[in-house]
Amino acid sequence: MKNTSPKSASSSSALSATSRRRFLTTLSGAAAFQVVPSHVVRAQDGKQSPNEKLNIAFVGAGGRGASNLGGCSGENVYAFADCDQRRCADSVRKHPNAKFFSDWREMLDKVGKDLDCVVVSTPDHNHAIVAMAAMQLGKHVYVEKPLTRTISESRALMEAARKYGVCTQMGNQGHAAEGARRTNEWIQSGAVGEIREVHCASSRPIWPQDIVRPPAEEAPPTLDWDVWLGPAPEAPYSSQIVPFKWRGFLDYGTGALGDMGAHIFDHPVWALGLGMPETIEAVCDRSTPGSEKVSHPASCTITYQFAASEDGKRPPVKLVWFDGKHQMPRPENMDEDKKTPKDGCLYYGSKHVFMHGSHGGMPQLVNNAGKADFQEPEKTMERSPGHHAEWIAACKAGDASMAKSNFDYAAPLTEIMLLGCIAAQVGSGTKLTWDAKSMKTGNAEADALVQHHYRKGWTLGS
Repeated sequence: MKNTSPKSASSSSALSATSRRRFLTTLSGAAAFQVVPSHVVRAQDGKQSPNEKLNIAFVGAGGRGASNLGGCSGENVYAFADCDQRRCADSVRKHPNAKFFSDWREMLDKVGKDLDCVVVSTPDHNHAIVAMAAMQLGKHVYVEKPLTRTISESRALMEAARKYGVCTQMGNQGHAAEGARRTNEWIQSGAVGEIREVHCASSRPIWPQDIVRPPAEEAPPTLDWDVWLGPAPEAPYSSQIVPFKWRGFLDYGTGALGDMGAHIFDHPVWALGLGMPETIEAVCDRSTPGSEKVSHPASCTITYQFAASEDGKRPPVKLVWFDGKHQMPRPENMDEDKKTPKDGCLYYGSKHVFMHGSHGGMPQLVNNAGKADFQEPEKTMERSPGHHAEWIAACKAGDASMAKSNFDYAAPLTEIMLLGCIAAQVGSGTKLTWDAKSMKTGNAEADALVQHHYRKGWTLGS
């Protein structure tokens, strides 16, 4: 197997033979890794034949991990790391030749030198630390959405991807869809006119939020609870958290916005070139005393204000997020037989109002009568071979730009989402002003939430 390095990488890294404990405590230090080009067999041009299979490891093999496994099925499934043996059993059974580890740190320590890529499909709170460790070994990474649980982690992963010259992709699969490109073309061609307001909605949460932590239980023998917790605070196991309901808890997930924002914000952020918001304001529902310390709100409306583009070609934009019981208003000119998307976007253009669903939904006018003066724009954008396929092609070519939701795009998108999560966590009525350079919000409580905080023994590195 030939390892591949992107064009910007001058060498590959290998993990020194350390114990798992030393791996954790020295992850951020130079002693944990050393540049050893001779450990890697590579083509002279740093590229790999398109027909040559990549050695891919999957951290998290059940749930989203199983879906990502399917997306990479044409490559060599080299190893699994999953702390939940019951959850990953089906994937492991289907790939009997793959090496299995219950701890991803042990996997990287023992077989890291044999890997080309790592796919991370863990709960949100483990995304950053696994991806960072893999990139420090010179491995290409695919990370499920949201990219990270905190803004500081997103910034760190973006910088690390550049530093280590690896090919990256975040799992917002709709970014590769035809609908995403048509939305771009509708907006950028001027066919729908000037857009100053966008509404985004999600039917999530479909798990409990606005709750306190459930009673402690004994972890099942098939689950390594300490590995599942990873960098999160020490806390007891509960079957009301694992394997699915963790998304509603502040320590592990990013709630409804974190779950679906990457699939829904993606289109307007991309098509309008929104950049970072100037202000973020939250109106949220809570009814359970003490839930603000444990879980996300039951329902939210988050209002973002984006400045006009620097070139003056795009006006200021207001983007409003609705989740839970908060629903986007119906446009006055919407046809009676049409409904606003439960999961998707609505754009108020000066010529036409249009909408689409999540995950790359196709745009459509809300009023059929508007079709009379609507001129369908030409297809001008490059089409994708598929979200996983473009990342795999990027890894083989050593060209990070081929993966269109690489961390240069995914980290800022995640940052926008997490700013809404932070405003909601601080509380209903909170209004933040975002200084992207200093990473300050004008609110001390919110500023603390911008930064990641790990339990003793876990570090993110750089």
